[in-house]
Amino acid sequence: MYPEEFRRKVLDLVAAGRPAAQVAADLDIGDQTIYAWRKQELIDTGQAQGITRGEQTELAAARQRIREVETQVAILARARDLLQEPHSRNGGSLPSGAMAAEGLPVPPACRLLSSARSRMLRRAHPAALPSTLFGMPG
Repeated sequence: MYPEEFRRKVLDLVAAGRPAAQVAADLDIGDQTIYAWRKQELIDTGQAQGITRGEQTELAAARQRIREVETQVAILARARDLLQEPHSRNGGSLPSGAMAAEGLPVPPACRLLSSARSRMLRRAHPAALPSTLFGMPG
């Protein structure tokens, strides 16, 4: 990946009339890279149709968030299944340990399970638990 300033200077050379192949050879980069940068520049400035770099960034962030939410759903679904299974007090495995053995990420699992347990307890026994434990005003 090339720095934005370098990309800009390359495109300025091409816009000034230097052949893309010559600029590519002089700077030891592929000419197809320059053509791709030029095409993206046309898209970003509205001169061609396509996805702008800003939209690409938003899309990448949305995809990342979707992956995170899918992981959370998988953790909660597996935790639900594990919590429905009978466990002995002495020697039963914790849901987080079983999930780790199955390849689910443990820190998000613990955060989600802790948060879900707090909400569950608050709903089940609102008067028995001080609201300040949950960061809520009294």
